[in-house]
Amino acid sequence: MSIAPVQSFAHGRIHALELADTLGAAFGEIGVHKFPDGESRVTVAAPAPTTILYCPLDRPNGKLVELALAAEALRRGGAARLVLVAPYLCYMRQDKVFHEGEAISQKAIGGWLGSLFDRIVTVDAHLHRVSDIREVFPGTEAQNLTAAEIIAEFARERGFSCSALVAGPDAESIQWVSRIAGILGAEAIAGEKDRRGDRDVRIVFPSAKIEGRSVLVADDIVSSGGTVTVAVESLKRLGAADIAVVVTHALFDAEIEERIRAAGARAIWSTTSVPHPTNAISLTGILTDAVRSETGSEKQK
Repeated sequence: MSIAPVQSFAHGRIHALELADTLGAAFGEIGVHKFPDGESRVTVAAPAPTTILYCPLDRPNGKLVELALAAEALRRGGAARLVLVAPYLCYMRQDKVFHEGEAISQKAIGGWLGSLFDRIVTVDAHLHRVSDIREVFPGTEAQNLTAAEIIAEFARERGFSCSALVAGPDAESIQWVSRIAGILGAEAIAGEKDRRGDRDVRIVFPSAKIEGRSVLVADDIVSSGGTVTVAVESLKRLGAADIAVVVTHALFDAEIEERIRAAGARAIWSTTSVPHPTNAISLTGILTDAVRSETGSEKQK
């Protein structure tokens, strides 16, 4: 029985092709034409009864509209089961109201995507008060894969061993870095923010553990890069012998990358959840394992 075909927009083409090739599945590129007023005309390839749609959702607003248009065309073309592979899943930060009048974006986008797709597969979704990705997509099959094991194996190949430290830039990151450290057999630590003013923020690490050590700074998502930059500066100041940064979702631009390097990071590595110059760790393997059971025929729900 054939594997379900993979379709993707141009912005996800490279890694979608890798997924299709590893699966032994057919690949189709989704065409997008932009009208002068900014609207999109979306054209999909011929779907199978079960079709996989690969779409990293960084810089998401335009992508979400085109994703909905593609889902409509695929359904109307005969796809009875649609599987969204979104290695980076947008709008997960806002899972509660912090200030009166705010939208809960996780609820709004989660409910909407769940209405379009039968199954959603992502990697290291940025969840805080929600412990299970299925809470984001009630009534829809959903799977939140973790990149911790492949990140740890990559770091081991680059010389990080049980004697290294795996450092999270803040307290929120400790569960994430602990997974990586556990696989390496290394020690995990997390920084504490010391805010001295609106623009003066320091991250404090246990200084006795830093000097002369190799430190892997790990985070699930880096966007503005401020926290990671300050963390690297602090570790360098405390005498870390070698500092590298690894991140699942690299959402930062070239200027921020340069700041992190200038702060003292020897290397910056990211997974292929979104196309980025720092991509070094392929997610194709874990994504292939997750969707290999999807065949080109309709599955019973």
